[in-house]
Amino acid sequence: MSPVATAKQAEQLKQDGNFYYKKDRFGAAIDAYTEAITLCPNVPVYLTNRALCHLKRNDWTRVEEDCRKAIQLDHNSVKGHYMLGQALLQRKEYAEGVWQLAKALDLGRGAHPKSYMVEEIWQELAKARYMLWEHESTKHLWELQNLKDACELALQEKHTFEISEKEGFMDGMVKSHLEQLEALSRVFNKAAEVDTPTEVPDHLCCKITMEIFRDPVITPSGVTYERAVILEHLQKVGKFDPVTRDPLYPSQLVPNLALKEAVDAFLDRHGWAYKAA
Repeated sequence: MSPVATAKQAEQLKQDGNFYYKKDRFGAAIDAYTEAITLCPNVPVYLTNRALCHLKRNDWTRVEEDCRKAIQLDHNSVKGHYMLGQALLQRKEYAEGVWQLAKALDLGRGAHPKSYMVEEIWQELAKARYMLWEHESTKHLWELQNLKDACELALQEKHTFEISEKEGFMDGMVKSHLEQLEALSRVFNKAAEVDTPTEVPDHLCCKITMEIFRDPVITPSGVTYERAVILEHLQKVGKFDPVTRDPLYPSQLVPNLALKEAVDAFLDRHGWAYKAA
């Protein structure tokens, strides 16, 4: 067959795969996409389509294989990075999984800022980052507790030795020992604060949703909103600022990069906040 005929047949097989996928016939869809890949191995969408079928079957090893091949062919494959991130999370490879999902989100926002998929990716990324924080936090707190126990044991041994050497100063030594234990406890409590959930500062939250910002934009009047929320307001309610009531149009919204950076820095330090994001 000529290259044109081969490409046409591969495209028809992809359409067949799409039909089978919609009918939940994932095995048949995989077969169709596989034939398309055999004919045209350098078309990334055939690989990501097949990966989606593997995902529906919870076959995460094959999801990862297809997505890595798709990304080699197209570094900007949103679906490739997205599904690869999901597959890595299933293997508890949290760090790389988060990176892949973050890459998918950045690419998705650039190509399809209003797409439902951007919201879907954000939700997966927030869940993944919370899982990563939970994993690292558990390990960190365990290490802190072990270190604290070792320090308390060392202080106790020191205290026991001092008592045996200086019996006449019992009251002073007991007081000193208790003070040292209290100081040690304060130090370790302070160290554990980063892993302790509190509240997200108000200035990092949207005035409409009261949730932490994801993609903040600022209006000419100086008020910052979550992009998707203010766009929905402008479309469904009216072309005005919901706080100041001044006229407002989508073209006037400007990314609040400083606030976005502050939010990212806060989330990097406090992964627990992703649970409420």
